[in-house]
Amino acid sequence: MKKLFLLIFAVMTSVIGGYAQKTTAKANRQLVLYYSETGTTKTVALELQKQLGADIEGIEAVEPYSGVFQETIQRGQREMQNGETPALKPLKSKIADYDVIFVGYPIWFGTYAMPIATLVKECDFAGKTVVPFCTFGSGGLNTSSADLKKALPKATIAKGYGVRTARVAAAAKELDRFLKENGYKKGKVTKLPAYSAQQPVTDDDKAIFDAACSSYQFPLGTPQTVGKRTTSDSTDYMFTVKSRGMNGGEATSVIYVTVGKEKGAKPEFTEVVR
Repeated sequence: MKKLFLLIFAVMTSVIGGYAQKTTAKANRQLVLYYSETGTTKTVALELQKQLGADIEGIEAVEPYSGVFQETIQRGQREMQNGETPALKPLKSKIADYDVIFVGYPIWFGTYAMPIATLVKECDFAGKTVVPFCTFGSGGLNTSSADLKKALPKATIAKGYGVRTARVAAAAKELDRFLKENGYKKGKVTKLPAYSAQQPVTDDDKAIFDAACSSYQFPLGTPQTVGKRTTSDSTDYMFTVKSRGMNGGEATSVIYVTVGKEKGAKPEFTEVVR
């Protein structure tokens, strides 16, 4: 009887252990896959990997970009105009082994960097959930996510995360909220309130906008209306802005500004949505 009991116990332990291993393996089938030229996107990728406990790999071009802004602009423009994409070094990770893939990149010309164009052209993401994350000077998460949907019609492109290079220090806290809100990480966060209805900009609102945006290297336009919300950490502003588009015509954008509640906090613009 004792031997029979031990045999049954051993079988049950093996079955339960095997199930636990499969469950854990499935729960951990997340990959952080990123391209970073100057190291900013890598900083966000490493923070993302740290919070998720996921696998991680950097994408490398066979012919690396120089890291010099103007040289990268010139090469990127040439590649886009000629319909070229840079050759990449082979990935060590197998995309087929993962369910959720966080794809990270800097924004170039309003969309994902050219090495990502190669990645989505050459790799099979069918059936995968792709979560974009990006770094940028002013914005580009919305446009790059839309381009990923076009490039990967058989994948599910989930809501993404983006952060300005000037605010990359805020990524850890913002990623914690993003991952919990979207179910990639355990934990609960208080739901953020909605912005108020848009109202004409006052002199005080204009001063907040100017303090956040006037030092940016390119003109961002003139705020027309603003919606506001107050959170436990900040007062946030959503400005509608009139500006000039690249073709010289009038354009409308939305610019988000935040002012922290800590002493001495200065207004910062977080994203431009064009």
